[in-house]
Amino acid sequence: MNDALSIAGAPEADRSPRDAEGLQAKKVNPLRSGQKARIVVVGGGFAGVAAVRALRGSDAEILLIDRRNHHIFQPLLYQVATAVLSPAEISAPIRQLEVKQQNLSVLLAEVAGVNVDDRMLEAVLPEGGIRKIAFDYLVVATGMLPSYFGHDEFARYAPALKTLSDAENIRAKILGAFERATTVVDEGERARLMTFVLIGAGPTGVELAASLAHLVKITLVGNFRHIDPSRSAIILLDASKRILPTFAEELSQRVAKRLTKLGVTVLTGVKVEAVDEQGVVAGGKRIPTATALWTAGVAASPLPKMLGGETDRAGRMIVDPFLAVADLPGVFVVGDAASVIQGEHPVPGVAQAAIQQGRYVGQLIAKELRGQETTRPFRYVDKGNMAVVGKNYAVLERGRLRTSGFLTWLVWAFVHILALPQLQNRLRVQRQWLWSYFTGERGSRVIPESPRIK
Repeated sequence: MNDALSIAGAPEADRSPRDAEGLQAKKVNPLRSGQKARIVVVGGGFAGVAAVRALRGSDAEILLIDRRNHHIFQPLLYQVATAVLSPAEISAPIRQLEVKQQNLSVLLAEVAGVNVDDRMLEAVLPEGGIRKIAFDYLVVATGMLPSYFGHDEFARYAPALKTLSDAENIRAKILGAFERATTVVDEGERARLMTFVLIGAGPTGVELAASLAHLVKITLVGNFRHIDPSRSAIILLDASKRILPTFAEELSQRVAKRLTKLGVTVLTGVKVEAVDEQGVVAGGKRIPTATALWTAGVAASPLPKMLGGETDRAGRMIVDPFLAVADLPGVFVVGDAASVIQGEHPVPGVAQAAIQQGRYVGQLIAKELRGQETTRPFRYVDKGNMAVVGKNYAVLERGRLRTSGFLTWLVWAFVHILALPQLQNRLRVQRQWLWSYFTGERGSRVIPESPRIK
């Protein structure tokens, strides 16, 4: 999922009938006849949680499966990686949903296989056992994984940012680089340790670079007696001609100027050719660095391909206008795992698009369970994309409206606070942001200890 938060309202749509031929025959698994319909939702991200909540009042048995026990507010994941926030402040336990929703159960497991003909899936439990689960409806909301564009060997040296573990590892890598820099004598090695290269200048790369610039130039100043963190080099690379290619060129140029002002070196039109322990080779030149971070491409999780339908180049399932998989009644794919074309353009992989899709499918299934026909296909309503570029600066694009600066940054902060999963998250993040804003301090500068070998 793209880390820039999109502001969007509830989906509106044109009217056209949903082809439900054969649905009633296949909808209910023969092994479960006479029981309540079972709806299995795989993935506890934005889309999966939205689908579950939309089914709250349904007379059905809902099972939410995820390999993690928590929901992550991904638009703020970069702030965990740069020590602004702690992991608990942007996450919430998925099982908490059971408290508010009586027809819901949560299972900590990873789906390893799906038999759509028998309406059965296999889930691998944490202890390694396998559980077979029958379903009447299946909603796949498994999101995306990092993609290294065929160079998976880069992953060892350039970690991506998709999970809380990723964020904590990156935070430890960044802070650890400064600790190591204080112990070396060679100036070349010290410069390498204090050079940070971010590969990919989409919203994640831009936001991470700006936050990292604030960390080294404000938060860490005076923390080290023998090095000056403000002299660190932060380099943002992208093979595209400009940063933030999904935004208007005008905003892209503004953000590039802002990053330069913050001390970030922006290099566009540069392709990364190699990443190793000593640095990054880009555009035929080697950049010595101990900290390369991957903020570029993504690919769909393996589950959509298990369904046997048609997928796009990124592995996303191509769905019909109702977000259903062709020739698989009762099987839906939503969020980043789905390829949805609206008009002539794909629906963007942003948080609000996933929420709208999940909510739509949940409502569609709820109607079918009541014997009602759904006539409105899904339609994404885009009310704007936002990205933040450090303190006091954000950009917003909504149709022809393009704004940037302090007021836009206030809107960004307000929207993100409201979108956090729980009240306690909102209160904690608001308090930490205020503290960091006025003091420059960051509250999560912890490097986890390595396990001791006895």
